[in-house]
Amino acid sequence: MNTLVITRLTIQEARRRKLLWTALLLGLAFLAFFGIGLYFMYRDAVQHITAQSMQLNILLNFALMAGLYTVNFLVVMMAVLTPVDTLSGEITSHTIQCIVTKPLNRWEVVVGKWLGFVVMLLLYVAFMAGGVMLIVYAITRYNAPNAWEGIGLMLLAGLVLLTVSILGGTRLSTLANGVLGFGLYGLAFIGGWIEQIGALVRNETAVNLGIMTSLVMPSEALWKRAAYQMQPPVIRELGVTPFSAASAPSDAMIVYAGLYVLAILGLALWAFQRRDL
Repeated sequence: MNTLVITRLTIQEARRRKLLWTALLLGLAFLAFFGIGLYFMYRDAVQHITAQSMQLNILLNFALMAGLYTVNFLVVMMAVLTPVDTLSGEITSHTIQCIVTKPLNRWEVVVGKWLGFVVMLLLYVAFMAGGVMLIVYAITRYNAPNAWEGIGLMLLAGLVLLTVSILGGTRLSTLANGVLGFGLYGLAFIGGWIEQIGALVRNETAVNLGIMTSLVMPSEALWKRAAYQMQPPVIRELGVTPFSAASAPSDAMIVYAGLYVLAILGLALWAFQRRDL
């Protein structure tokens, strides 16, 4: 019960600081620009490309994946920035001493805050990714294969970074915590491309280096798997778009990412329990 109270207060605090409203307005602006651009692109494309042709399907899938790629980056920002000072800021201002009092346990504070940000991230992913897919379908009647699985993988990638941000807040300052989150994301991003290039040129060292960075931070590997799932098999095999993966992460990486979230959350509970407040 105490955990749910902290969850509710976390969401209310985000509303008070206008985090949710800012994210909503920026999300609406992105969806509006994306929809307008897609409408004019599709209107011109159908005049030169036969409907239901392979070229049109490739173009529509590329437009969809480009929109979702942007959404994935916005999800990363949301996951890192919204909880970046939820613990570190309260520790610095000493307000945490008013929260962590009996009969409230420290683990209830961490889990409650984590759940609050998970709820916000879930709604944001559903709104943004679902909005992109709905716009594409409304204008072009194109559906992405395995859409629900792809959205789920994007959410899991966000959960990975969100949980890392919660862990960082137990020991680091707000600024250092933000640098940690985006630094790990940058490492995963570069490692993912190194792995893809290594797979194309059949360089085992580059592939192994990319896999190692995915183990440190699996966010980019989850996006690669999501993009792989949401492309038709023929587009995957042709490799005609930047989102066609030469080496798609396996199911084992998805399981690893789930265990990664649980392990990082457990480490956050341990670190906060032993933090001198």
